[in-house]
Amino acid sequence: MITTYYLTLLGQASGHPTDLKKIAFRAEGLGSTRKRTQETPTVRKSLQAKDYAAHSAFRHAIRKLLRFSKELVATRAELTTEQYDVPLAIKGSSGANGVTVGEISEQLQVKHHTAVSLLDRLEARKLATRKRATADKRNVNVQLTKADASLLARLAAIHHRELQQRTPEIIDALQPLRE
Repeated sequence: MITTYYLTLLGQASGHPTDLKKIAFRAEGLGSTRKRTQETPTVRKSLQAKDYAAHSAFRHAIRKLLRFSKELVATRAELTTEQYDVPLAIKGSSGANGVTVGEISEQLQVKHHTAVSLLDRLEARKLATRKRATADKRNVNVQLTKADASLLARLAAIHHRELQQRTPEIIDALQPLRE
């Protein structure tokens, strides 16, 4: 899964955060199950061989990054990448009360019940907590535990270093797609 987090970090490292935020926004729209709107037009241009090569290069670079992430979180934390993405989404939010299950579902681009299942596993390991919102009892707020915050800090630091090393390759792969 290509996350806004990765593309934002790439943008910061490359000095082109705005361009990558636009790409991240478009990527999230393409992966969504929502009906196509005027904001997500269909592609009408005939693609050339160079377009396919650029698309392939980008997906290959992202796949290598995601494989690194998968191996890291599996060996260091016995988590899946999706389970790692949950605390990352929580920490990446600006909410003082954590985030709602719906916000996690949106951030990870998964169905609500999938987010609940991920949270069940994290709660069983005492890595996250859920609590009914006081203002709106329909919402459930999710927060990190101290153990998860510490684990996340270690894993995110390693991911950050890897992103910094892979940024040139990913930016090079993205460049032809802008044309």
